[in-house]
Amino acid sequence: MQNTYFVDGVRTPFGKAGEKGVYWNTRADDLIVKSMIGLLDRHPNLPKESIDDVAIAATTQTGDQGLTIGRTSTLLAGLPLSVPGFAIDRMCAGAMTAVTMTGSAIGVGAYDVVLAGGVEHMGRHPMGEGADPNPRFIAEKLVDPEALNMGNTAEKIHDRFPSLTKERADAFAVRSQQRAAAAYDKGYIQQDLVTISATTAEGVRVVDRDELLRPDSTIEGMKDLKTPFRAGGKVTAGNASPLTDGATISLLAGDQAVKQYGLKPRMRMVGFAFAGVEPEIMGIGPIPSTEKALKKAGLSIDDIGLFEINEAFAVQVLSFLEHFKIADDDKRVNAWGGAIAFGHPLASSGVRLMNQLSRQFEMQPDVRYGITSMCIGLGMGGTVIWENEFFDGKKK
Repeated sequence: MQNTYFVDGVRTPFGKAGEKGVYWNTRADDLIVKSMIGLLDRHPNLPKESIDDVAIAATTQTGDQGLTIGRTSTLLAGLPLSVPGFAIDRMCAGAMTAVTMTGSAIGVGAYDVVLAGGVEHMGRHPMGEGADPNPRFIAEKLVDPEALNMGNTAEKIHDRFPSLTKERADAFAVRSQQRAAAAYDKGYIQQDLVTISATTAEGVRVVDRDELLRPDSTIEGMKDLKTPFRAGGKVTAGNASPLTDGATISLLAGDQAVKQYGLKPRMRMVGFAFAGVEPEIMGIGPIPSTEKALKKAGLSIDDIGLFEINEAFAVQVLSFLEHFKIADDDKRVNAWGGAIAFGHPLASSGVRLMNQLSRQFEMQPDVRYGITSMCIGLGMGGTVIWENEFFDGKKK
């Protein structure tokens, strides 16, 4: 048995999905390959043959996201033929699951060094593309038909919890944009971005910034946005994450590898949990997964000093905060902004959360524990608890 550490992580800038997006002519596998190369370039003393496995997630595993993308990307990135790889699908929590699965393998000594991440090209592969849901889901009332549309599930959270108003959702979304802009202004986000050269209709473009940031967002400007999922609804393009293309990758290692290769971990995996909820209100999934993870770790919500919660929809994060009696504008929550500002390329988002948490740990040595958490399509939630390797109390 050994500890599992998050050593480092990078991502591409996230781009707008669709023909007008910066990555429309860029393959999904090239996005993850460029991320892998960028990450490994930051660790020249780590022998590539020491990597025990590569886990890459994608929600839609077809086309340039298919063919066991964990293995194909490993070959394309120039890793030795001896390094294996595999693909994972847990919808939005794909990269998170890649980390927890391979991190667990490190914990029991099966692996020492792994790469884990995810990619989603939502422009090339819209969510649900090619899927054929079993008719029994509807015929036998196993799943509410609206559960197959994520926007509808967010509207249903508003329905069930009247205190989670559109006004609160809009205000939360504006704060996310403002915090992301402030983090960019201070150079916090750029330190873990891999610059991408993309071919667009206007020619070759160097992409070094997330494409969909809206720093000038205001509550007043959000009031009259269309509600695409139902007439007179509460979910809009302003208080939801935009459709996005992008890739993320992390480097995980155990005690032995950290010592052998002189790696400098940012945080230690304490524990994790996944939980299921009603598919039609999938956004509340982080509540039971967090409760489960905390119980297994012997911690309480009061022990958590930093939160990175994926902002699939503002109302989903608000449901978490209200349940745990945390203020909507708490500075510990998504301090550098979230998916409403950056985008949410489904299976890749989990590692973005980890990147941001680990960097905040580095800057806040008084904080010991933090969590990364996200809701997952079809009614699930996932939470990982991390310990700050820069924590003052750990210094000898």
